[in-house]
Amino acid sequence: MLEDKVAVIYGAGGSIGGAVARTFAREGARVFLAGRTEATLDAVADDIRSHGGEADTAIVDALDKQAVDEFVDAVVEETGRLDISFNLVTYGDVQKPLMEISVEDFTYPITTATQTQFLTTRTAARHMIERESGVILTFGGGGPQTPPNLGGFKVSLDALESLRRQWAVELGPHGIRVVTLKTGGIPESILDDLPGREEIVAETRADALLSHTATLSDVGDVAAFVASDRGRTITGTPVNVSCGALVD
Repeated sequence: MLEDKVAVIYGAGGSIGGAVARTFAREGARVFLAGRTEATLDAVADDIRSHGGEADTAIVDALDKQAVDEFVDAVVEETGRLDISFNLVTYGDVQKPLMEISVEDFTYPITTATQTQFLTTRTAARHMIERESGVILTFGGGGPQTPPNLGGFKVSLDALESLRRQWAVELGPHGIRVVTLKTGGIPESILDDLPGREEIVAETRADALLSHTATLSDVGDVAAFVASDRGRTITGTPVNVSCGALVD
């Protein structure tokens, strides 16, 4: 589905970013993996190459405008194009009741999420506008469901959806699609040593309307479809990969 496409993936060393990168490469894309931890990026890239795919890595702080610009400019200079940009950077959220959280901890994920998504999208769009085509993907998604005690995390997701809508409206006339993927939780992406992991997994499975929950492979497959020409009619919307855990 993604033959001859060039994709940049931020946060590619994480479980979700790595899964997306592997699927994109398997579907024929050349992937450029960006993140802040060399070892995890190299592990993903080595796995992709061992299966015959093309992968390059770069240490990039997605909150640094100059670093993002230089990274993407280098990708386009080498390949001549940028077809897909997917930001999967984590937001460093602290999850506490609003009555107990500090102002700094509350606002941090909101500021981080909106800044990194703004910078990576604008840099990608600058190149995509020249070709009058491209796909920008975000991850998380808002919605009416609002569990308690999440601090600024849910607010950050809602802010990103507002930002995604505005980007979609402004970039649509240039042939650029902007889409959010949301899952409601992926059990296999939850760290084994996370306190309360079993309870979180149980809640995620209980919330699903189907008899299963989303897997990392599911997210990669859906992302590849949306980013491909087969998904050319999809923009300005979230794509729900939650197995019904998030009811729109």
